[in-house]
Amino acid sequence: MIPINIYTLTRLDDTYNQERLERQLSSRSRFLKVKDWEIKGLRTLSERLCDVMDNAISLKFFYSFTMPKLGKEFDLLRISDDAVVNIELKSGIVSDEVIKRQLTQNRYYLSTLDRTMYSYTYISEADRLVRLTGGGRIIDSTWEELADVLNKQQNCYEGHIEELFREDRYLISPLTDPLRFLRGDYFLTAQQRDIRNQILKDITEKPGVIRRKAAIHGFTGLPGTGKTILLYDIAMQLSESYRVCILHFGSHEKELEHLDERLKRIDFYYCDANAHIDLPGEYSAILVDEGHRLSAMNVHEIMEWSKRDNIPVVISYDREDTIAYEERNHDGSELIEKLPGFNGYKLTNRIRLNSELSAFIAKLMFMGSNHRKEFPSVSVAYSSNDSETETLVSDYISQGYIYIYDNSINHMAVTGEGFMEVSEATCREFDRVVMLIDGSFAYDENGYLRSVFADCPVVRDLFHGLSRAKNKIAVIVQNNKDVLNGILTILQGDYNKQKRG
Repeated sequence: MIPINIYTLTRLDDTYNQERLERQLSSRSRFLKVKDWEIKGLRTLSERLCDVMDNAISLKFFYSFTMPKLGKEFDLLRISDDAVVNIELKSGIVSDEVIKRQLTQNRYYLSTLDRTMYSYTYISEADRLVRLTGGGRIIDSTWEELADVLNKQQNCYEGHIEELFREDRYLISPLTDPLRFLRGDYFLTAQQRDIRNQILKDITEKPGVIRRKAAIHGFTGLPGTGKTILLYDIAMQLSESYRVCILHFGSHEKELEHLDERLKRIDFYYCDANAHIDLPGEYSAILVDEGHRLSAMNVHEIMEWSKRDNIPVVISYDREDTIAYEERNHDGSELIEKLPGFNGYKLTNRIRLNSELSAFIAKLMFMGSNHRKEFPSVSVAYSSNDSETETLVSDYISQGYIYIYDNSINHMAVTGEGFMEVSEATCREFDRVVMLIDGSFAYDENGYLRSVFADCPVVRDLFHGLSRAKNKIAVIVQNNKDVLNGILTILQGDYNKQKRG
């Protein structure tokens, strides 16, 4: 989406043609639903600027932009090398407090651009222009002041705004990007914020005061839905007034040590599902990450602490719903959901993984899933033996892919840059991921990808490994033409039907 000339757009007086013209001007991928009152306000704003600026008819703004994944909307944005001008449009009278809240939130979300911020709201019914000061107050402004700010903007960006708001700028993992987490340099989606607020409402009597009760809350979701950052954000909120701890059952022991060293108000513990948990201190809340790895012993110990100290527990965990039921790791997730009084939530928005890759992985796990048929960001290669696989892996690594391998099926040296064992890849994100599918895999009669060996988690490891990719996926199929045929059918459709047609 590129910026549009608002003077040009507002010369029309019917929404049908405005929507068509707006799409042409902005190069938007879809038609925007234009609101009649908003266009009228935009027209008045343009005319007011024309009264005080010689070049007002040439001004371009990004109009009605929504941040990818987060769903945060902005009415007007103008972005130069050193400044961002944000103007929100209102029709009826609204309070200064409502305006302040919106502009403050906008400024927060625009902070990733690292530019000086100018925040305005125009109320068309009152013909009133206001701005948010650096001190957080709403004051009346003038068109001359706004014109001066716009005139000072140099080298305004006219490319696609999505390039300035790539997800990796504001969607992070506290384990793999601890410094940005500690700075608070991240955002939550509306769904994450809603779940966080519901949990905090239940376990706190008022802001900063934890309610003393053994409440059990948990949230689940597929990889990429932001479970870890949500859990850690809840811990940060609680730790402002109380001592809390996080029990982590995944990998990243070194990252936890780093967080524990830098963030003194939260205690971090790296836990093994096969060992007893030792909590040396007393806490007002216990938070558990990677809860699906919990053993019955772990669950019992955590519940005993909760009951003994009358404190809440919050758990994040995976359900692995995309995988065939028999291939899932049921232990921890089922134990959690069977706890008396358990309050569960589900994250559904994939904030890290793009929709194309998410759809491909779902289709790979179950060919009967109803998903898109085009996957330009997915590649597949075939090898007949370990040597050919090693050659292909080396080539993919040279293209910037990370080879995520499963020790149970890997038959090559995995030293040097570009290699990552699947358990070490947990909670990490990579631009490109390549993985191996060998004779350990097969599709069953129902279309589910299955392991041919009992108690071998290769399907689950493949699912979690591929889910680490943000932009591209590659699959190397070694000496398994049945699975290759399945993958090619996913990517291209049924060859035999097409040939007959």
